[in-house]
Amino acid sequence: MEISELGSIFRRQRTAAGRTIASVAAEAGLSVPYIANLENGRGNPTLSAVSNLAAALGSRLVVRLADDDPPAARLPGSLVQFSRGARFRAEVARLGDPEIARLLAAMAAVGALTERPLTELDWHRVLDTVVLLTRPVTPAE
Repeated sequence: MEISELGSIFRRQRTAAGRTIASVAAEAGLSVPYIANLENGRGNPTLSAVSNLAAALGSRLVVRLADDDPPAARLPGSLVQFSRGARFRAEVARLGDPEIARLLAAMAAVGALTERPLTELDWHRVLDTVVLLTRPVTPAE
């Protein structure tokens, strides 16, 4: 995970909880500038600092070592190409910048259900499904 992605996750959790950087910093035992830099994708935090920050936000740090094969290498080429497009980037931003690797892995898993290579139109359909499943449900539904 890139530091910018980690910072975005922490910012989303903090703002969703209605907390200020100062309140989280005090609880985590970290400085306000340290957390602000982290949320802005800067710095090189220690595991201890990330763990303390996660705990202050009501989460916990889970560390997992990945295999040598990067996720993008296991994705179909057509999905990699699709993920570089404007629609994919726009939907990722609208979804609140989810963990891109998980989103792509989920889309690839859906694509693996077919016995044929998926086209760009197929990937649009898969992304449509993700968008529909992640939108908030209103009481009338």
